[in-house]
Amino acid sequence: MMDWSQYPIPAMRLEARFGDRIVPMFNRRPASVWAMVAEAAARNPDGEALVCGDERMTWREVARTSAQIAAGFREIGLKPGDRVALLLGNRIEVVLALYGAAHLGLVSVMLGIRQQKPEIAYVLTDSGAKALIHEDELAERLPDSAELPQLLHRISIGGTAGSLAFSDLVATETSQAPTAVREEDTAMILYTSGTTGKPKGAMLAHCNLVHSAMVYEACLGLRSDDRSIAAVPLAHVTGIAANIMPMARCAGALIIVAEFKAADYLRTASRERVTHTVMVPAMYNLCLLQIDFDSYDLSAWRIGGYGGAPMPVATIERLAERLPGLKLVNAYGSTETSSPSTIMPPEFTGSHSDSVGLPCPGADIVVMDATGREVPRGEIGEIWIRSASVVKGYWNNPRATVEGFTSGYWHSGDLGSIDADNFVRVFDRQKDMINRGGLKIFSAEVESVLAAHPAVVESAVIARPCPVLGERVHAVVVVRADIDSPALRSWCAERLSDYKVPETIVISTEPLPRNANGKILKRDLRDEMTDA
Repeated sequence: MMDWSQYPIPAMRLEARFGDRIVPMFNRRPASVWAMVAEAAARNPDGEALVCGDERMTWREVARTSAQIAAGFREIGLKPGDRVALLLGNRIEVVLALYGAAHLGLVSVMLGIRQQKPEIAYVLTDSGAKALIHEDELAERLPDSAELPQLLHRISIGGTAGSLAFSDLVATETSQAPTAVREEDTAMILYTSGTTGKPKGAMLAHCNLVHSAMVYEACLGLRSDDRSIAAVPLAHVTGIAANIMPMARCAGALIIVAEFKAADYLRTASRERVTHTVMVPAMYNLCLLQIDFDSYDLSAWRIGGYGGAPMPVATIERLAERLPGLKLVNAYGSTETSSPSTIMPPEFTGSHSDSVGLPCPGADIVVMDATGREVPRGEIGEIWIRSASVVKGYWNNPRATVEGFTSGYWHSGDLGSIDADNFVRVFDRQKDMINRGGLKIFSAEVESVLAAHPAVVESAVIARPCPVLGERVHAVVVVRADIDSPALRSWCAERLSDYKVPETIVISTEPLPRNANGKILKRDLRDEMTDA
């Protein structure tokens, strides 16, 4: 059975957390998010911490400015435990506001810039946020003051009418010591995508975020000279747990880009000597499609993290050929696990391309059947996860917490298996499994076959309702070259059982709809199919 014993993982011990949980935790660790930032500033004060366009800040400057922001929060009346919401795109102020909130013991509530007024109103109301920091151009999406009487302060980046300017929030007096918080105190609330009903606010405690950052540091060998480029939204769990917090832990540099555009991304990665990235597989494909790919100096790039979908074998092979020094690392996690639950040791990426890796150090992953019994190794069931990075529950929603957790194990809703060597495979969300006349089809398997075709950029396989069989296999395929549905069906028929071959295929050149974490929105595709 494989594990992380060959890696220099810091010593761990069992500790009690959140009442009834006993989980392995690192013996020596920062006591809070702010303690992690303070350690980085002490260890690498003159090293670059944040880069965004022409803006550059050292760790000394980041720590000082974040403390000034904490003082500004205090001056406008915020107290430890109050919630401050952030409606910001990828920019330096996201990180500074997070660290400033941690200094004062506030709870950061993250909002996505794609969210609309009703969604924003729901999160602000449910969280009871007392302050909101927002982009100037998003002011029109904000609910009226009468709808949110508890929201006392609106802080804009540029100081739009009726709002305090973020620059004015940065106070000059920072003599106040950091607020003492408990490790189990909530540092952040991240609202899940809400596939059914209203979104749920996962409460990420300080110990969750610190543990997650230390796992990344240990498993990826992150150092203070590492430079991580943030191409995913910083306001969501991947950006927070895979970019912001690991760089705070190792005292490295975070290179922030406003949005992913392959050419700009490669230009920035080359100029900034980027060493670490986290992207979805389609983003790697888009980089490889750039005709001048080989003209960029990417020799510093040593870790390429990915998740959200399987990496096609063809993409792994192309990257190995073009960038032999790059180690590809698959990871699997969620908001409720503060991101990583599994990580693939890079030496196994090529040989285990269908796996999301090994359970992270200290993580206990089991596969359960519908009756709550563990299934044998290799068999498929629902993945349950317990670790020090699993959140304590959902904000203001005890019923969802009871339904979603059992003795510290979070019920992921993902169908998967664990083999005899401990490698975890994730096949589908339970709702995404296709039942064709009693034959079960995992869309991820069909998508993996489609992804291997040289003309395919990405694909999504969903169920098409059928009055006879219940469901049939339907695929939406994004292509880079001229190809028709019969050719793709023939490709699949040579590699899949006949009942798994898509019976209908929609060819597209437009990217598939995704949420802010980069996951394909199959719900939107189902709606489009129904409308059609």
